[in-house]
Amino acid sequence: ASEEEMKMEAVAQLKARIAKQKEIEAGQHISHAEEVAEMWKWVKLSIFVATPVCVLSVIKDLTLVDHPHRKHGPEPDYMKIRNKEFPWECSDCELFNSECWKKCREEKAAA
Repeated sequence: ASEEEMKMEAVAQLKARIAKQKEIEAGQHISHAEEVAEMWKWVKLSIFVATPVCVLSVIKDLTLVDHPHRKHGPEPDYMKIRNKEFPWECSDCELFNSECWKKCREEKAAA
């Protein structure tokens, strides 16, 4: 195949693509105003569906679902496994366990 034949083949392929694209556009042309109207329809639909769903799920979570907290009192030994001590003064107490901190500080004050 000569260079001239390859150029002619490339031009023919481009013409075929352009013709196909024009055929697609002719059958499915939607005006800009119609596209904008369709967009706003979906925006409004999303707002009217999503907002009540979000509000109802928040209400459900706040009123109906009770999440359990840790029970008061001593924990079983398997709940206090430590690979290393915590890096604060009461190394056996968790950071927000105020009862353990109070007890630890009382023991240190007594010692």
